[in-house]
Amino acid sequence: MKFSEVIGQDDAKRRLVKLEAEGRVPHAMLITGPQGCGKMALALAFASYLLCANRHDGDSCGSCPQCAMLRKWAHPDLHLTFPVIKPKGSSADYKPISDDYLTEWRAMLEQGAYFTVEQWLDAMHASSQQAIMTVKEADELTHKLMMRSSQGGYKVSVVWLPERMHEATANKLLKLIEEPPSQTVFLLVSENPAAVLETIRSRTQQFALRRIDTDKVEEALIRQRAVDNDAAHRIARISEGNWLKALDALDADSENKVFLNDFKQLTRTSFMRNVAGMSKWTADVALYGREKQMRMLTFFGRMIRESFIYNFHIEDLSYLTQEEEDFLRRFAPYVHEANVIELSELIEKARTDIGRNANAKMLFFDLALNATVLLRRPVVQ
Repeated sequence: MKFSEVIGQDDAKRRLVKLEAEGRVPHAMLITGPQGCGKMALALAFASYLLCANRHDGDSCGSCPQCAMLRKWAHPDLHLTFPVIKPKGSSADYKPISDDYLTEWRAMLEQGAYFTVEQWLDAMHASSQQAIMTVKEADELTHKLMMRSSQGGYKVSVVWLPERMHEATANKLLKLIEEPPSQTVFLLVSENPAAVLETIRSRTQQFALRRIDTDKVEEALIRQRAVDNDAAHRIARISEGNWLKALDALDADSENKVFLNDFKQLTRTSFMRNVAGMSKWTADVALYGREKQMRMLTFFGRMIRESFIYNFHIEDLSYLTQEEEDFLRRFAPYVHEANVIELSELIEKARTDIGRNANAKMLFFDLALNATVLLRRPVVQ
């Protein structure tokens, strides 16, 4: 993976290149930052840069024999460690290691270096199992790193989520970090550095990333996902520097369009006191599963907040798609100081009650009736 494939984080890339150029690469780094900022992507790009035989212009070449192996994540001097579950069919006392799931791990990396713990658990078909790093994992890593470099250069150990190590595992890793084998670099990528063993944290150089610049998210959406300019601009603003959130926004776009139509029907029939329309709307949304109903109500809550904010005409505070903005341009005046709090509380209560298995038809019809009163409430002069 090349630095050029990492979204944004230009300053961090320059700092890493400078460390290598000046021969000051720390033997152990703890890479942290908010979710979706590209911590793992940057760690893998730096590992590739260190192992590349022909790096130039601040990046790995992408074409040398080393890079050819790295494209398949099969370089003998790159050691990947990550939390795993016990494989199906293994004995009760079997201690799983990363190598048990190397095929699944490489397949996920081929899809991209931006992913969540939940996506990794799904890739392993984890069900309700908790992914961890066992003591056997530390023993395996020690054995690998004690061997000489296969290619005569760096040996790089990328450890994803060190906070998921057993204490005994962490203590064994600590010994490796305290007395690292020759030319070994540890890149620890953490979502929750406070949960990493304190003695490990104190022996690593912390490398904190910031959220991705909005314009970089926008560029990546256009270049990598073929999103049109206007949609890319809006999604980038909504993402708040989180590439994973930007991807979620793309995936949720079709469902949100359905929810926007549901919101339009609710507000129109309620405002017009159209009981037959409210009854039909209630019957329609009552057919949704509870999880979908909760997502719909979350969307409704956002529309109420965005409507209130829209009235202030401050673009930097507004996070809307074009279709949402077209609707709110007409609807927003009906959400004001006299009803915004009660509307928000009404929707949040409905969401809570759905989570408690309330009768959906009764709940949604009650929501529509209450909206009739609140949407007609006059602005306080």
